[in-house]
Amino acid sequence: MKHIVLTGGGTAGHVTPNIALIPHLRELGYEISYIGSYTGIEKSLIEAEGIPYYGIATGKLRRYIDLKNLSDPFRVIKGYFEARKLIKKLKPDIVFSKGGFVSVPVVFAASSRRVPVIIHESDMTPGLANRLSIPKASKVCCNFPETLKNLPEGKAVVTGTPIREELKAGDKQRGLAFTKLSDAKPVILVMGGSLGAVNVNNHVREALPELLKKYQVVHLCGKGHLDESLKDLEGYRQYEYIKKELPDLFAMADLIISRAGANAICEISSLAIPNLLIPLSAQASRGDQILNAHSFEKQGYSLVLEEENLTKESLLTAVDRLYKERDSFISAMKGSGQTDSIAIILKLIEECRK
Repeated sequence: MKHIVLTGGGTAGHVTPNIALIPHLRELGYEISYIGSYTGIEKSLIEAEGIPYYGIATGKLRRYIDLKNLSDPFRVIKGYFEARKLIKKLKPDIVFSKGGFVSVPVVFAASSRRVPVIIHESDMTPGLANRLSIPKASKVCCNFPETLKNLPEGKAVVTGTPIREELKAGDKQRGLAFTKLSDAKPVILVMGGSLGAVNVNNHVREALPELLKKYQVVHLCGKGHLDESLKDLEGYRQYEYIKKELPDLFAMADLIISRAGANAICEISSLAIPNLLIPLSAQASRGDQILNAHSFEKQGYSLVLEEENLTKESLLTAVDRLYKERDSFISAMKGSGQTDSIAIILKLIEECRK
């Protein structure tokens, strides 16, 4: 039987595209194993899929001063030898990496064992983990045409991001029943990513008195970020994290307010939901979300509000504009001719495996 090892972790965005590939890999007759960190978010997400999971040591390679910079390189080295032992034991035909720092030891271990590696880079510019791994890869998948100039010629392929099929199977009425909201007012779905977005949360909640006059709000605010004082507010629902019901929430959403992580915005655009993107500022990140957001804005898929310009007033203005012009955003997304990313990636996997 053909055998593939998937890797990637640290955030849900480094895991969900792998999950999207799993049923299609099974259809092609692949045995699937996953290598991730011992305790990362990827462990619970992958084990829920019934995939054998193997943990290794991992450390973050930071570009700023931190005491952990003294110990983490040793954890990465330990992870490499653990991954090398696992690759020898599992004998995969190929490795597919979605990135994150846990993937670096796995990619290097696979290369040392002459196992071909395919990497997926979601953002417009490769992150540090993928930049380290790219020399070891046979192919590098990416989302944006602009990314090609940052990658070795002959390795890079624009594939888009694998989208979970279940996201397209949501039902608006199920969503309304789950949230106990009505269809009398349009629904705004606020998403801050798997870890939440405190600044976005605060400004959305500050704007609620005005927002709820015209809209209903479903707020995915991240673990530990529920506001108990708002739990009985009419037209407002808040959840730390939603998994099973997420397709139904997408189906009932008229608008989305989101960070601009590449996987999240690719999922939103594939569903053609008008969206306001509030990318992480350059001070809080390497600036990849800003590039992602403005690429989508340029293509007419999204409205962008920079975090440094985020106020209650600017948020209300942007939401009203997005709703008023929603048809043009929907039209742009539906006319994007988005590639069948899963089919392209599966073809690359088959070719590299052989």
